[in-house]
Amino acid sequence: MRDTRRLGLIFDALFRPQAGESETAIEQIRALGFQPQDVRHIVATHLDVDHTGGLPDFPDAQVHVLSRELAAAMHPSWRERERYVKAHWAHGPKWVEHEPDGDEWMGFQSVRVLPGSDAEILLVPLIGHTRGHTGVAVKHEGRWLLHCGDSYFHRDELRTPPSCPPVLKAFQNVNSVDNAARRQNVERLRELARRRDADVELFCSHDAATLAGMQGAGGG
Repeated sequence: MRDTRRLGLIFDALFRPQAGESETAIEQIRALGFQPQDVRHIVATHLDVDHTGGLPDFPDAQVHVLSRELAAAMHPSWRERERYVKAHWAHGPKWVEHEPDGDEWMGFQSVRVLPGSDAEILLVPLIGHTRGHTGVAVKHEGRWLLHCGDSYFHRDELRTPPSCPPVLKAFQNVNSVDNAARRQNVERLRELARRRDADVELFCSHDAATLAGMQGAGGG
């Protein structure tokens, strides 16, 4: 029996997600040879229902998020209530709130997540899908990976000219808190993807083909 409290009744009814234990974050961590307590930091693009269900599995981790996103989740407007599920943080996560401090990365505003460490992990605000939606940039082996979260849903939105399946496009338009801001940020991401001088790979949360390609290339 599926636990609809973890995703919410409306999300469960609309999308009918299939539970697969091996696909959970905690099981993937174990498959890599680690234990849940080894996870010390979680960096969230946003706190939508389909992005936070695994938080209770890592109660000792610090959860990094833009402050405006945490405020939206803790005090949602009537329009936002179904996208945030209180059960996901009933265990009392160790929230770490971040405010963009004016630093720039590739022409975008940014804030370093772990300023005292050698790890280069940046929050890159990409507001629109939610009030505090952010990308996450990670420097890996001399090049940058930018997780764009739900800024866009289909890989062809970064092409010139862009394209997106009509149903998916309509869903994004309806589901965005500020669709004008989201579309503006997608255009900026498209410009970044075109830059030949920027050694950065962009990907989003929900494009299955992109995920398969990165897994096939060892991206995990």
